[in-house]
Formats: sequence, structure tokens, C-alpha cells
Amino acid sequence: MRTLFISDLHLTPSRNDMTDAFIRFMRQQAPGADAVYILGDLFEFWVGDDDDSPLNNTVISEIKTLVSSGTPCYFVQGNRDFLVGKQFQKKSHAILLGDETLIDLYGTPTLIMHGDTLCTDDIKYQNFRKKVHMKWLQWVYNHIPLALRRKLVKKVQNNANDEKQHKSYDIMDVNQQAVLDAMQRHSASLLIHGHTHRPAIHDIDQQKKQQRIVLGDWFTHASILEITKENINLHTKEL
Repeated sequence: MRTLFISDLHLTPSRNDMTDAFIRFMRQQAPGADAVYILGDLFEFWVGDDDDSPLNNTVISEIKTLVSSGTPCYFVQGNRDFLVGKQFQKKSHAILLGDETLIDLYGTPTLIMHGDTLCTDDIKYQNFRKKVHMKWLQWVYNHIPLALRRKLVKKVQNNANDEKQHKSYDIMDVNQQAVLDAMQRHSASLLIHGHTHRPAIHDIDQQKKQQRIVLGDWFTHASILEITKENINLHTKEL
């Protein structure tokens, strides 16, 4: 009995090594697991469910094959792929989850999320996030021709990367009070998230046996969290 968690692969056509690592994970490690949870930013950016690029089709096919083999796959939207929607779910057979989901992980109440909503010190980002999650704005965006959306996304990506270089390291990490509030809101003993690219297992309250686990990115190494009833292992493997 084991459950696997990954996030922040940021798959892109320019990094075949990361895509190959994802495929190996889906074919060699994921089969037979009780479940696989993808906690956001699987893609560098998701233009829309109608984007049938070779990379997108490959990823969807790998997820569908895994689910068909008997291992359920759950997907939490990240800040880079928040536009993943119902058509992706239909084609991949993955199950889309909300921003915050409480699961029973071998008897431990566990809160899973992407993690960007915990970075409350980054006020500018939180305002941007609130704006792009407006349903009416997403409706308008999804009715723009695909070719134009690809150009818009490229521009947004370039601006975001430039802005990130000028942000302080601390402001892009989680706010500890936001962590405590989220766990209390769901009565969770364990919190699992990605987004910050700072893999670690944090003890929050030893008496209450509360922990926070942060998944790493896949830029140079694959970060895979494996949890069984007895053990927690945060693995790092070369691509």
C-alpha cells in the first residue's frame, strides 16, 4: 500500500528530459500505487483544454493509461496550469480536485494543495491570482482563438519570469500563519503541497504530530513523495 505525490514538473517542449522522466515515473513507479496525486504545475503553462500539442497529448495519454491500469490519478491545478478543465479530465480520466482537499491518508487527515495560496506575503501575486480566477475572465480567454492565446501566454510567462527575478526569496515562501489556518480549517494533521520548489519535511507541532511536506520541482531532479501506512519518503532522483 503506497500513495505517490508529485508537483512542479513544469513540462515544456524544450525539456524532453523532464518529459522522459515523467513518462518513466508513470510507467515504472506509478502502476500499482493506491493513488497518484499531481499537485499542480505539471505543465509550464496550460493554454487551454483545446491545445492538442504533442506534449499535451503525450501527458494525457500517460495519465489515461495509468488510470486504465487501475491506479487513480488526481490533479490539483497550479498557478501555471490553473486553466486545466473538464475536457482535460474527460480525456485523461484524471479527477480534478479543488484548491484545498482533505483526504484520509492511511488514517491521517491530510490536506493537499498546490501551495500558492499559502504565499500570502506576496500580495501582488495574490491579487493577480484572484483576477485570473474570475470565471467571466476565464470564459472570455477560452473563447479567444488558440493561436492568439499562445502568444498571450508567452508574453505573460516572460513578464512573470522577469518579475520573479526581482522578488525577495522570503516573499515567495509560505506564510506560517496561513499554513496553520489552512490546517486548522480542515482539522488536518498533515499538509502536502508544492509551488515553492523547496522540498522538505517540516515538523509543525510535535505534540499534535502535525507535519508539512513540500514537494520539489523537476528541473534537475525528480521529486517524488511516497507515503505508506508506516513510512514517509521524499525521494530525489536524477532525471
